[in-house]
Amino acid sequence: MDDKKMEDALDTFVESLKREQENGKLVEHNNWKETPEPEESPGMEKLERIIKKVVEIICIGEDVRVESDIRDMKISVYGRDLGMAIGRNGKNMEALEHIVNLIAARKKLVDKSVIIDIKDYRKKKAEKMKKTAIKMARKAIEEGKKVKLKPMGSYERKIIHNALANFKNIKTVSKNREPYRRIVIYPVQEQG
Repeated sequence: MDDKKMEDALDTFVESLKREQENGKLVEHNNWKETPEPEESPGMEKLERIIKKVVEIICIGEDVRVESDIRDMKISVYGRDLGMAIGRNGKNMEALEHIVNLIAARKKLVDKSVIIDIKDYRKKKAEKMKKTAIKMARKAIEEGKKVKLKPMGSYERKIIHNALANFKNIKTVSKNREPYRRIVIYPVQEQG
């Protein structure tokens, strides 16, 4: 199956699950309890096995290794060539994460959403985004003008807001509606 067909199949599946969720046929993430996880989680182990199998199917012939961090509700996937599982701009990984979280909710495997990171893609992207955010914040301060960042998802916006939270002479605001929601960095004049 080529990349385009795989992406179309995932999009179709995710859309059908979204319709089920909108019609009230799926358990909502909002109903999940915020309780601390134990050292071991049978539900998390099941999700690890599901993710491992799916990534092995997507990336035929790859030796896939899966690790989980129960505290952060994160499952990391490692292997040599997992680009197809990541997809363009992480879209396949996001789709896999969405599907896994729907399964987890329906089967009541874990109490919170799980984050999937394949070959540290998210970690590396977050580091790059933080550097760019700091650069743009300095630009806003130096020029005394607001700086608009490109539209991004809620996960990316949270990274940017957190990265710039300690800057005293700027403020960050999310503007517009999805999928065009973006962060605007405003310089703040010191009062004195």
